[in-house]
Amino acid sequence: MKVKVLKIRIDDSFIRTDQQKLDKFLADHQIVKFESAFIRDEECWSVILYYEDRNPILNEEKPEKYSANNDEELNTDEVKILDSLRLWRNTKAKEQNLPSYFIATNKELISIAKYKPAKKEELQEIKGFGKHKIENYGEEIIGLVESV
Repeated sequence: MKVKVLKIRIDDSFIRTDQQKLDKFLADHQIVKFESAFIRDEECWSVILYYEDRNPILNEEKPEKYSANNDEELNTDEVKILDSLRLWRNTKAKEQNLPSYFIATNKELISIAKYKPAKKEELQEIKGFGKHKIENYGEEIIGLVESV
């Protein structure tokens, strides 16, 4: 297992680029565990990611995961699902004292709204959803999708 430490600065001039670095790292690696803490002196989040390298020896092609395009229009039902997911994500982030994008990024929520998974296992087919997110949030997400 390897460790990566990232700094997510709260200042508006840095947060977007720092978040993009984090999103790219999360998309490219299998995260096993994470820890975060707010550093008051620097006004930033310190994020420690524990991850595993993908095995380059196997070199097997994995099926492409589903990811909605940001420019796709959502129908009425998908908008309702997305609104419910955003509300859930923001509440969950406050409860866990985490930035909301740690729970799920906007693109991941849009992908869920478009894909409409009916079982936890189907979340694996959405880009950004690995074992950790599915174990921690899968049941709630499926419940939200079904209830809308």
